Amino acid sequence: MSNAPIGVFDSGIGGLTVVKELIRVMPNEDLLYFGDTARAPYGSRTPSEIMAFMQQILSFMADQKVKMVVVACNTMTALGLPAVRGSYAYSMVGVNSGVQAALALSASKRIGVLATEATIASGKHASDARSMDADVRFFPQACPKFVPLIEREELEGEVIEAVAHEYIDSMKQAEVDTVILGCTHYPFVSSVIGRILGPGVTLIDPAKQTAEDARRMLAEEQKFSGQRKTGRVKLYFSADLERVKRFANVILPETNTEFALVNLQDFP
Repeated sequence: MSNAPIGVFDSGIGGLTVVKELIRVMPNEDLLYFGDTARAPYGSRTPSEIMAFMQQILSFMADQKVKMVVVACNTMTALGLPAVRGSYAYSMVGVNSGVQAALALSASKRIGVLATEATIASGKHASDARSMDADVRFFPQACPKFVPLIEREELEGEVIEAVAHEYIDSMKQAEVDTVILGCTHYPFVSSVIGRILGPGVTLIDPAKQTAEDARRMLAEEQKFSGQRKTGRVKLYFSADLERVKRFANVILPETNTEFALVNLQDFP
């Protein structure tokens, strides 16, 4: 049993979709979130930059004395998690790839994934899928314009519609029946993506599976909180606090939530 908080982090506001699911499956746990809004997006950065940023965030989490960290960023999960796992006192859970859920739901075994450039380049989704089912046809699509638009709150309208068509029309032509949202930002525009793909295509949001993965690990480590009251949620960001408050108020349930700015340069 441990009443220490669970740490969660992402390159920006996308990881709030994972925080939402963590609150749902573990409502008594205290959560501490960090979003690096000053340096988002990460998906088009070099692997060395991403690793350096990740180490700073993990040092911040260690300073906060968390009992577990959920890496709520597909890019950092794919590129950085294998290198840092075991380097800190706390356990770590990465974003679930969503591949197992997609394979379970796909009748045609024609599966698409929308993700950042870095995540697509890592090949993680495709390799996971083919290790589970050699017959699967996989259609990856990098979407570098999505995260900047989402971070600017352009969640509806002509611009995001045009960008979505740019990325998704080829998947419609490939007749996929299941699409993985391979970035925690993308559920913010899932309604746009779903409209373009049509009702015959299932969207997989791995945030739900990620929260369940974290819950299972806490159970294995016997580190569930002993408190019976609803947990507190502390949301830290590196910039644009008023903007992220608007996002949090839209996506998160009414909780005991605190907001603060943090300078990662204090955590080399």
